[in-house]
Amino acid sequence: MGLIGAQRTLSRLVALAVFGILATYLLLRGLPFQGDWKSWGYVRSSYDWEKRIFEYPFEPSDMIHPPSGTPHKLRRIQHDFSHEPKDKAHDKLQDERREAVLNTAKKCWETYREFAWGHDELKPSSLVGADPFGGWGATLVDSLDTLWIMGLKTEFKEAVKAVGLIDWDKTTATSCSVFETNIRYLGGLLSAYELSGEKTLLRKALEVGHMLFAAFDTPNHMPLGTFYFDEAKAGGMTAGKRVSLATVGTLSLEFTRLSQLTGDPRFYTAIDGIKQQLIRTQNTTKIPGLWPTYIDLRNGFLVEHDSFTLGASADSGYEYLPKMYALVGGLDDSYAEMHKLAMETAREYLVFRAMLPRSPGPSATSPGPYPDVLFSGTVLSKGQDINLHPAIQHLGCFAGGHFALGGKLFGLDNHVKVGEQIARGCAWAYGAFPAGVMPEGSELIACAGPDSAPCEWNETRWDKEGDKNIPKGFQKVRDPHYLLRPEAVESIFILYRITGKKDLLDLAWTMFESIKKATETPFAHSAVASVLAGGPDIRTTDSMESFWLAETLKYLYLIFSKPNLISLDDYVFNTEAHPFKIPKPKRGSKEH
Repeated sequence: MGLIGAQRTLSRLVALAVFGILATYLLLRGLPFQGDWKSWGYVRSSYDWEKRIFEYPFEPSDMIHPPSGTPHKLRRIQHDFSHEPKDKAHDKLQDERREAVLNTAKKCWETYREFAWGHDELKPSSLVGADPFGGWGATLVDSLDTLWIMGLKTEFKEAVKAVGLIDWDKTTATSCSVFETNIRYLGGLLSAYELSGEKTLLRKALEVGHMLFAAFDTPNHMPLGTFYFDEAKAGGMTAGKRVSLATVGTLSLEFTRLSQLTGDPRFYTAIDGIKQQLIRTQNTTKIPGLWPTYIDLRNGFLVEHDSFTLGASADSGYEYLPKMYALVGGLDDSYAEMHKLAMETAREYLVFRAMLPRSPGPSATSPGPYPDVLFSGTVLSKGQDINLHPAIQHLGCFAGGHFALGGKLFGLDNHVKVGEQIARGCAWAYGAFPAGVMPEGSELIACAGPDSAPCEWNETRWDKEGDKNIPKGFQKVRDPHYLLRPEAVESIFILYRITGKKDLLDLAWTMFESIKKATETPFAHSAVASVLAGGPDIRTTDSMESFWLAETLKYLYLIFSKPNLISLDDYVFNTEAHPFKIPKPKRGSKEH
């Protein structure tokens, strides 16, 4: 049973004894308070990680504050929708689509609330809770800003009351993933606080922030990938020899925002040390400009691994570079320079065209054009050989939005185009499978030449290298699952906000309908075992990760909403779709 659920019975027994004392305390502190047994506001966790003594302390002279000068005026990201002609029919259609997404979110939230309240996840078929993320209520915390953005304020307030009771020292596990705890819990709390102003959320964010900061108590101040609670309390920790780029590179947004909101420089100091190592090593890897998927943090941030990708274990390490530039108001050019070099190198080595069949035409004898799309693969560097492996991952679909966002932020129009082609490539992959969604991992057949134009379909090559049991164009399906992931719709959302192209709205709606049809259970939605099955043959896996509500449905809701709702010019999203405000300069400032 999750922590919050386990406390319900205990709460009822002791409520009368402490009600008056606690109510007085909360009112004195200026916190929101209501008289329900769930509404105890903020209750401090039983172990205070801030008071833990560091074995390898950061010296006061080492402390670095986030840049605090006047923020630069950043380049405009979003399309100027104000010049679009009024179209009542179009607006009505988007309203109806948004309402459909909202209804799906409400259905899933209500089922979680009824059957898995306080647990990390709902098992959507068996209707029980599951706790793979510490038992602190991952879905509860991850969904906070979704509830707020969707206007579900009653549900939001109830969730905040429950979040105020989380005790980070009471857990169902012996350890936690630093990466997952950071993006889901810390990111979710910070974003929900920024949107709502609920102080309880910032206090809980600070608690978990101090716990994650303890992961930097190593000889070289490089973070742990897995945080063992008892070991951390005892000391003697060392960073890992094989830590993913995503783990080490996906702390910067959350730690920076926590320092910005609290004035405590410790969090920013920790991630600034990582930044310095990224700068130092970017041109020393086996593909200069890119970092490998895994890094040896223990022995001096060694970057000798030979696999490079924008997919799993690396993705958000790249994602956070341009977003950090925006979050510090353009006051740290190193993030911009790292991003531009990395994406130019990725475009050269990782982005590829695939041999795909023509699109459907008006008749069998008059086929349509070849899809003008791109994909992001994996490269292995062995000595002098650099070999592209045309394996695509659902996680890698974020690259479409990533290229486009960085392209707009830094004035790189060719990156915006590449981003759109990757985003449309993932949308194409959705439509290629019987379930209407793409698998976790698959392989295509890469075109032999440069990526400037589609290559022609070669039936002979397909007969030799392809698999007749999977859709044309695919060579293998390595992992047929669909896990309710957001990356494909995330990129379509970003590209729509950047370009204003209305056909992207139709693409997003088709994707939503396909996802809904493939994953719906009587009471919620579930991951599916294989996208190779369609219709009644689809088998669900009784799993609904927190990112379904935190990310997938949020992005779908936003794409059908007014473009000024969480504008890309006002917010950056962390990798779990939690928006953080971008600092703004004074009016009249020149664009940087």
